[in-house]
Amino acid sequence: MDRKIEKKTWNNKKILTIAGITGIILLIGGSIYLTSGKSKLDVDTERLTISTITKGPFQEFIPVNGVVMPLTTIFLDASEGGVVEEKYVEDGANLKKGDRILRMSNTDLELTLANQETAVYAEQTQMQISHNNAQQNTISKLNTMADVENAFKEAERIYKLDKHLYDQKAIGQQEYQSAKNTYDYQLNRYKLAKQILSQDTALVKQQASQSQEQYAHMKTTLELMRKKVAGLVLVAPTDGQLTSMDAEVGQSKNKGEHLGQIDVQSGFKVRVDIDEHYLSRIYTGLKGDFQFADQTYNLVIKKVYTQVKTTGSFQVDMQFVGKVPTGIRKGQTLQVRLALSDQMQAVLVPKGGFFQQTGGNWIFKVSEDGTKAYKVNIQLGRQSPDYFVVTEGLNPGDKVITSSYETYGDIQELVLKK
Repeated sequence: MDRKIEKKTWNNKKILTIAGITGIILLIGGSIYLTSGKSKLDVDTERLTISTITKGPFQEFIPVNGVVMPLTTIFLDASEGGVVEEKYVEDGANLKKGDRILRMSNTDLELTLANQETAVYAEQTQMQISHNNAQQNTISKLNTMADVENAFKEAERIYKLDKHLYDQKAIGQQEYQSAKNTYDYQLNRYKLAKQILSQDTALVKQQASQSQEQYAHMKTTLELMRKKVAGLVLVAPTDGQLTSMDAEVGQSKNKGEHLGQIDVQSGFKVRVDIDEHYLSRIYTGLKGDFQFADQTYNLVIKKVYTQVKTTGSFQVDMQFVGKVPTGIRKGQTLQVRLALSDQMQAVLVPKGGFFQQTGGNWIFKVSEDGTKAYKVNIQLGRQSPDYFVVTEGLNPGDKVITSSYETYGDIQELVLKK
């Protein structure tokens, strides 16, 4: 006998269809909810750093490292090249001005000096010979001049006598004319001899002057050469401590090569490395300070080296203002706080990990009841190692989250759970 089978109202296909539609509706609803309101995230306050905005004294400064150096350093370079023959002192020795440090040899330079000395002595001998010859020549010309002058005076005497006799008709014209011709001849000879003697005197003086100038020039050159050879012996130019000595016996050194330095024990300075980012803001007169033996000591920039090194930094020299720490040593490293501004009153927010994600453009501000934190736009100005200056968006007394926002993504509001 046939039996009527009732049709099931809820079959598997229908159930799956309804479940799919419901899921889609929930997904759409969730999306609408999330996009229509603020996204929230529950966070544990124990994992947060909540800081209070304050108003107080602010001074922009940067921490830099400085090395203690002698106030004055004199570099020792080879004035002439040569081979190190002898060392008189070792690195670290305390020297007095004039103390010998090392001796070098240079055969070519020493041979040149010997040749120069020989040339000077030869020139001196030649000058003496020339002087003697000139004197003998002058004496000879003076003797000739004396003979000429005597003959002229005798011819003049006879001429005047014969002229008087001729005027008295005591002698004939031929005898008178002979005396006159002899007188004219001796007169011309006398004038010529005087001219020759005058020219010879001027020429002797000129030659003597030129010889003296040449000899003086050769002596000056000789003295310079002697100084060069003397420079092969390196001596201390002042009192101080010999450091950075770089020379060994038998070692060859070129002209201008560094041999060492002398640190003058007259005080200390601090050479500081600063990031090139601050180059335009660094100038002489800026101040800094550091801690040493539980005391604060002050420094001031005296010189700026504007050349940027390959490490991306430049250097400045700072000198002590006031007392110098007792026990400080050359080569010691100091942690210096270099001030970039004068002290002023400002609204301050402590530094923290939030800056890496926000760039200082916004921050999570805690509500008055402390149950939530929400985004607010801010503007930050100058900074120190501990604080940013708040120029807009926050007031003293506000509480903000300054720890890292790395895991918050696009969350707009934090629900604070204790």
